[in-house]
Amino acid sequence: MKESNKTAVRQILAKYLDENKLRKTPERFAVLDAVYSFNGHFSIQELSEKIEKDYFPISRATLYNALNLFVNLRLVVCHRLSLGTMYQASYASTSHCYQVCTICGKVTEMKAPKVELALRDTRLKRFRRDSYSLYVYGVCSTCVAKLTREKNKKKIK
Repeated sequence: MKESNKTAVRQILAKYLDENKLRKTPERFAVLDAVYSFNGHFSIQELSEKIEKDYFPISRATLYNALNLFVNLRLVVCHRLSLGTMYQASYASTSHCYQVCTICGKVTEMKAPKVELALRDTRLKRFRRDSYSLYVYGVCSTCVAKLTREKNKKKIK
């Protein structure tokens, strides 16, 4: 992630903590920095391992509390997928389209300009749209190839 985005999200967090008279703990900022060092989705386990490796050990409760705060501040997006809950840094990106493999669980972000245009042109009654997430479920090419190989092996026998 760009250094300017990291600076901006740190400022947003600091401002929020000041306004709400909450403590500016090193744990919160370490979690935020770790979140914004990922390129793409991550699990709570991956985040925990990264923080322990790069910073210092943090309890699961602290991780969950920090992530909940970041979701409320719209700095992080939470995705509930078949493999479990995944998170993603979301500052300066409001809309997301994903391909989700129903076999291996791989999640890939994709560009869908026509979808974005259609949603932008859609009028919503008494509702202000902030962002959207679109999930397309199917089977990735790696899993299709694996299934085909297994099928061909059965035919040979």
